[in-house]
Amino acid sequence: SVNRLVSNPPALRTEIISDYQVFLDLEPAWSNAVKAAETEHPFLEQSWIHTWWECFGAGSALHILLVKEGDEIVAIAPLISTSVRMFGIPVRRLGFFYNAHVPRSGFIVVRRHKEAHRAIWNHLISERKSWDLLQLCQLPEGSPTLENMRGLAMEADFPADVWLSGDSPYVTLDSSWLEYYAGLAAKARSNLRNRFKRLNQIGPVAVETVMVKDSVPEALECGLRLEESAWKRDAGTAISCDPQVRKFYEVFAARAADRNWLRLNFLKAGTQRVAFDYSLAYNNQIFLLKLGYDPAHSACSPSNLLLSMAVEDAFARGLTKYDFLGENADWKRCWAKDSTRNYWLFIFAGSPKGRLLHFLKFRFTPWLKNTVLKSRSRREANA
Repeated sequence: SVNRLVSNPPALRTEIISDYQVFLDLEPAWSNAVKAAETEHPFLEQSWIHTWWECFGAGSALHILLVKEGDEIVAIAPLISTSVRMFGIPVRRLGFFYNAHVPRSGFIVVRRHKEAHRAIWNHLISERKSWDLLQLCQLPEGSPTLENMRGLAMEADFPADVWLSGDSPYVTLDSSWLEYYAGLAAKARSNLRNRFKRLNQIGPVAVETVMVKDSVPEALECGLRLEESAWKRDAGTAISCDPQVRKFYEVFAARAADRNWLRLNFLKAGTQRVAFDYSLAYNNQIFLLKLGYDPAHSACSPSNLLLSMAVEDAFARGLTKYDFLGENADWKRCWAKDSTRNYWLFIFAGSPKGRLLHFLKFRFTPWLKNTVLKSRSRREANA
């Protein structure tokens, strides 16, 4: 018999990045890790996270966890530490670089997935006295981060639960535009034909796409005016309503243009720009971030016409997906039959405080809402 020596893989070690300059210096290695991990979306690229931190990071501290094999990065857990309140209780929260402008997130794992997640978890356990809640937002369905971290928490008897945040519609571009268009509702096709005809009476309808960095400031300024000119300004949700939000989209536009990701699309009727979208082209896909139109032409549904031409162009370019991101909505369902479910994972510390927060969030609050709804239904039935 022959004795064979089986060498075990090198042990994984963890390292915390809390210094801003060290974080910036990680950019080449971070980008290589995102590419090696075959990350489908751009929202884990360092340029996105870096921009988010510049615009929204006030009040938080960097807590980025690297998992290394020797000097090589195997995984990155992009976390920040923030003091918040839940149910009036002060909470030390670890979580992603997240707010309402982040469509998707997760850990970046290059290889040795289960071991890397366990290394992250073991590190968090080692510092469990410094946090009350690990809140991981916008994890897509099937995310290894979602499955592995929840399993590890339950194994360690840490209270953990998942909350469905919503569905993000998308179009899979695996056929042809003609076949896809034929599958749209007859009324939707009729509306598109009639509105294209109506808008063509103002001037020839075409799409203008701005990608070059030098042209971005003027184009984005025009796009933001369109985005705020309809109902969003009155609702307070337009990009320009918040200086930090505006800064985020402006700064990231320049950085995305440097990487050839940015697509600022305008629907034009003659020389007039009547609709706008802010999209990213990444990994052979299109990600729609923002959309707006001139309400003076609302009878022509300019946003829908722009979407029609953008999706047709994505088919023509041989791309694989057009992702609408965000929440599901009627106007998105007209275009997309498929959607990605996104979840938030809440892992509470095993302390009395953590268990109380878990009870209030996932037991008491749902019970209270259900009780109120039942009471309201009974009152309405007896009215």
